[in-house]
Amino acid sequence: MTKARKGKAPDRGTTINSSGKRKSSDIDPEPSTSPKKSRPSIKELFSSQQTNSSDDSPSSSRKVARGRKTSANMDTTLTQPAEAYADMYTFTPKASTTNTVVDLTSSPESHKRKVSFTAPRVSTFNPHSGPKKLAVKNLRVVPRINPQHYFDSIWSKQEKALDAIFGKAKEQYSLEELYKGAENVCRQGNAAELYKKLKQKCETHLSDTVRDGIRREEAGSSDVEVLSQFTKAWSAWQRQLLTVRQIFYYLDQTYLLRSQENPSITQTGLLSFRAVVFGDDIIRPKVLSGVVTLIDSDRKRQLNEKDSTLLRQSIDVLHQLSIYTSDFEPPFQTATEQYFRLWRETESHKEDLGEYVNACTDLLARELTRCDLLTLDRSTRNQISDLFDTVLVSEEVETLTNDDSVQDLLEADKYDELDRVYTLLQRKGHGELVAPSFSKYVETEGSIIVFDEKKESEMVIRLLQFKYRLDRFLQRSFHGNEKIGNGLHKSFELFINRTKKSQANWDTDNAKPGEMIAKHVDLLLKGGVKAIPQLQTQKADPSKPDEEIDFDDGPADEDAEINQHLSNALDLFRFVHGKAVFEAFYKKDLARRLLMGRSASFDAERNMLTRLKNECGASFTHNLESMFKDMNLAREDMMSYSQLLDDRGIKPNPDLSVNVLSAAAWPTYRDVTVNIPTAISKVMSDFENHYKSKHSGRKLTWKHSLAHCQLRAKFPKGNKELIVSAFQAIVLLLFNDIPAEKHLTYSEIKDSSGLVDAELKRTLQSLACAKYQVLRKHPKGREVNETDTFTFSTTFHDPKIRIKINQIQLKETKEENKETHQRVAADRHYETQAAIVRIMKSKKTIGHNDLIVEVIKATMSRGVLDQADIKRNIEKLIEKDYMEREEGNSYAYVA
Repeated sequence: MTKARKGKAPDRGTTINSSGKRKSSDIDPEPSTSPKKSRPSIKELFSSQQTNSSDDSPSSSRKVARGRKTSANMDTTLTQPAEAYADMYTFTPKASTTNTVVDLTSSPESHKRKVSFTAPRVSTFNPHSGPKKLAVKNLRVVPRINPQHYFDSIWSKQEKALDAIFGKAKEQYSLEELYKGAENVCRQGNAAELYKKLKQKCETHLSDTVRDGIRREEAGSSDVEVLSQFTKAWSAWQRQLLTVRQIFYYLDQTYLLRSQENPSITQTGLLSFRAVVFGDDIIRPKVLSGVVTLIDSDRKRQLNEKDSTLLRQSIDVLHQLSIYTSDFEPPFQTATEQYFRLWRETESHKEDLGEYVNACTDLLARELTRCDLLTLDRSTRNQISDLFDTVLVSEEVETLTNDDSVQDLLEADKYDELDRVYTLLQRKGHGELVAPSFSKYVETEGSIIVFDEKKESEMVIRLLQFKYRLDRFLQRSFHGNEKIGNGLHKSFELFINRTKKSQANWDTDNAKPGEMIAKHVDLLLKGGVKAIPQLQTQKADPSKPDEEIDFDDGPADEDAEINQHLSNALDLFRFVHGKAVFEAFYKKDLARRLLMGRSASFDAERNMLTRLKNECGASFTHNLESMFKDMNLAREDMMSYSQLLDDRGIKPNPDLSVNVLSAAAWPTYRDVTVNIPTAISKVMSDFENHYKSKHSGRKLTWKHSLAHCQLRAKFPKGNKELIVSAFQAIVLLLFNDIPAEKHLTYSEIKDSSGLVDAELKRTLQSLACAKYQVLRKHPKGREVNETDTFTFSTTFHDPKIRIKINQIQLKETKEENKETHQRVAADRHYETQAAIVRIMKSKKTIGHNDLIVEVIKATMSRGVLDQADIKRNIEKLIEKDYMEREEGNSYAYVA
């Protein structure tokens, strides 16, 4: 029912199709017999109804029929009497105005379409009742043709089109027509049958044409040729499948997209090709064998450009068909293992460790690069790596850790090869297996350096160079491995503290490195950086490769460079257990530097003292600090003495400078007999009287061997200032009272100076045979004999005004070296006995072995002792009644 509205009434028999256009009803209008006359308006009809209505029934109405054009486009006017209108219009007295459902899409139910209008009445619109409900029905026209006949006709066309696509022929039908036919078939509900026929058609083509074609080509063909045919067939099938999908796109995007059982057309084509073609018992093994053969040719560097392209395409096909992991990887893994084992026996150069690790590293790099180029899966990379580790690392651990081979690489400084050895071993967590060979090399080479008496003077420099090499091995080749680093430290500590009784240490148990480190430090502090050769260890970082080292990037000033050299020396000093030898020689050399004024930098002296204090404690440097204090006090005493002489108006001739030292802090120096000239003896006596008057109860002992003088010498070619030792000055003063051409014999000089032969010969040699020859020896020669004579050199000439002639005088004699070593050994025995007494006093009773262990622990910081020496000291203490033997090889303390 429709509510009456002002305007034209709806046409009878009108429907609306899916495109929104009006469409004439298929039912013809009722023919009219009335003559044609004007049509009454709706208003007239309603007014006529109201006028003629005579009964009280509100439902009485008039029906008005209006004609319209028929489907043949002919206008027909329906004119009927007024009583006929009752059949056309129905007026409902009470109609619901809320939630009325209007059906706009209903089809005509009878031959005549009736249009009803309700009488005008008061609106009952309720704004709170909500919108009207509109129901739209499906307007699609049900096809009149039989669906099965239509499906057969469409499939016949599509089948011909598929044959043309598969046969690479020209298609008879357009893709649009084929697509529309597939769409109509799907709309009619035959999508499942269409998919079934399509799948069957594809499989038939693959089996009858593609598979059989490859089989025919397979006869007499190699695996690579079969692989090539297989790859071409897959490429052609992909192109054909693309066209097939365009035709059946509606099927793919409607039925197959919602289907859980059937895959898409593309996936169906892939599965069919994999099952029918690749799944063939003849084709499958040849395809896989062809891929492996190509990879094997690539490994042998025999792959040409054409085969290389085929190999990449084949790997892509394996990925696309999803057969890479399940079908390709197992045979490829087997072939890779066989290749690795064959390569190990024929091409690995196992007899040379360096060449072996280089070849293995290059092999692994090639294999991984091939994986990247061919886009092999990560699982394949892992399999190759695992096979490499198993065949070439785990099974060859003995080759990689061979002691002689590793030491050969260490001796030849093969940093890169050792890096590869460690890297290969570390792939299986075996990197630390090179530690024993490395430690053995450190111990062996270090011992050779320490006990090489011919190059004893170069010991410290060689040790520094050796340590630099070891640090570089550790950082660059062994990646700073902690266990290998600990082995390096222990081995270095072992050989540097190893003792051997020889003439170098005067048959004592003193370790030689302590002495040589002290002399190296003395050389630095006395002569500066120019006194030692430049070492690469000061300017290179062991952790960097050669191309990253800048050897010109050194410290900015000389003090900084001295400190760098001192730091390197202290690195060696930390490994030394017997600090007593170093202390003795460093103390003696420091005394010479302070007394002779030979320190190159006072700041460097104080810096070294601070470092030693931090390393060894305040007790170690107590005497050394006292030496610096004595020098400061002596300087103040001489200033007050000079001021006293100035106040008294006394001008001493010659000038005298005295350093008063405490005997406890300074080294012990032996007294040397010498005849002091009268002038010098007088000023010395005056100072001694002054000092004793100021400090009663003190005794002064003059150490002439440490004295030095400054002389003004007049030579015919110019006057010079000579800085010489006291012995040299005494000898030179003997030539003042004789003519220039007169000779003095060796005996005359000895009687006048009072020097012993050893000191006199060294003194004369420094004056007549060294660089500055202020005296002339007759006859000429490097050695001084008792038959030689000496004259004043009237031809001496040198561009410098101030000349130092003290090189030989300051050199250490063998007697002094022997005395120092023996004194250190004696002090160690006294320290050992003191340690034994302290242990016995605390333990009261102790076994022999336990006592030996306790003594070694107590004396380790002062030097390593032999058990035989400890036993001798125990016997001495028993003789002195400090302890006594008891049963069970034990000792008891005697209070």
